[in-house]
Amino acid sequence: MRAGLVTASAMLFVAGTVLAQDKNYPKAKVSFNDFKSLVASVEVHREKRLVDLNTFLKMSKEPGVVVLDTRSDFRFKRIHVKGARHLSFPDFTQDNLRKVIPTFETTVLIYCNNNFEGNQTDFASKVAMPIAMPGVTPATQFAAQAKPLMMALNIPTYVNLYGYGYRNVYELHELVNVDDPRIAFEGSIVAQPQETNAEQGAAPDTEKRRR
Repeated sequence: MRAGLVTASAMLFVAGTVLAQDKNYPKAKVSFNDFKSLVASVEVHREKRLVDLNTFLKMSKEPGVVVLDTRSDFRFKRIHVKGARHLSFPDFTQDNLRKVIPTFETTVLIYCNNNFEGNQTDFASKVAMPIAMPGVTPATQFAAQAKPLMMALNIPTYVNLYGYGYRNVYELHELVNVDDPRIAFEGSIVAQPQETNAEQGAAPDTEKRRR
């Protein structure tokens, strides 16, 4: 009796395994053609919306403008353009974007790592350098001479914003040194300016004289 139960259980297990292996899932929600069509539309749109730092900063002070940082949460907390709002690129969904960008007409300014130099920790350049494989062949020689590929997050950010319906987007188009006095940063690693004596209410010498 017990042997029969064991045999039946084994048969059910094997049958279940076979069914699991034969199960057909629908195709993933991925379309390379959708992406290609978006890129074709974005290319023309983006060309007219690349701005220099002065324009970027001037626009950022206008009412209702959103400066969007799509880097990782960790890097954003360490340092970001002052006043920027954050939504990490992997968290892009219609609902999440709606929480950060009020309307489709809202002016959105974007920047990313490849817009800044002078801090390769928090604004590490996204660049794919040519890699020559071992051995000397025409292919490896070509690879050694190939141009580095810029892998900036600006492009997928722009493409996705456009795809989700946000067309009033502008992109910082300059490589800016982090020490440029025109731009202000904030975050956990950014030194906060000390209060001046005037802001504190009275100079130390004045206090001493009062005593």
